[in-house]
Amino acid sequence: MFGTVVDWRSSIIAELKEFGRRHDAHRDWAAVADSWRAGYVPAMDRVRRGELPWMTIDDLHRMILVELLEAVGLESVGADEVDHLNRAWHRLNPWPDSVAGLERLKRQHVITTLSNGNVSLLTNMAKRAGLPWDCVISAELFRRYKPDPEAYLGCAELLDVAPGELMLVAAHPADLRAARSAGLSTAYVSRPLERGPRRPQRRVEHGEFDVTATDFLDLADKLGA
Repeated sequence: MFGTVVDWRSSIIAELKEFGRRHDAHRDWAAVADSWRAGYVPAMDRVRRGELPWMTIDDLHRMILVELLEAVGLESVGADEVDHLNRAWHRLNPWPDSVAGLERLKRQHVITTLSNGNVSLLTNMAKRAGLPWDCVISAELFRRYKPDPEAYLGCAELLDVAPGELMLVAAHPADLRAARSAGLSTAYVSRPLERGPRRPQRRVEHGEFDVTATDFLDLADKLGA
């Protein structure tokens, strides 16, 4: 979802800039957005190690955000404002091809999320962005974050299909490799601007995944939708 279907970076930077305007705070908001996202995997790892109890991604995002606001000298912002800013992850904008591509795929396939984002986040995001999912599945349902195999296999079980009948579509090779190890089919969608301009492209070997596509419209073409 984050980076594959929706453009998290541009969306979060815009929300942070608006937050800064409201507080007359001039900061490097692009750097704050990148740090916010970069804190996500280490925070999940703390849960895995038992340093933190199970937490939704909303809760992890808020914990990271509070630390970032303190680091840029905005620790006095009220809790309601922090909550609203944290929910920026519910308001991410889709890539230009996402809705049309998903609508085409939906004509022939069941399409669902499989994200570490919690159910309420994914539902709100879909409602706002017009993402036409048949259902919303979250790692929250299994209390195991991706790339733990329980998340991929749990999704197949909920949909009553064999793992090989389920295809994970992602712009993140590590996610796809974990899904493949769990027995799923895989489709890589390139999102060269996910992490901003001038960032190196992720390395994907030729033929590494079952399908490689430039965007969701190209994916629909390649899957005959």
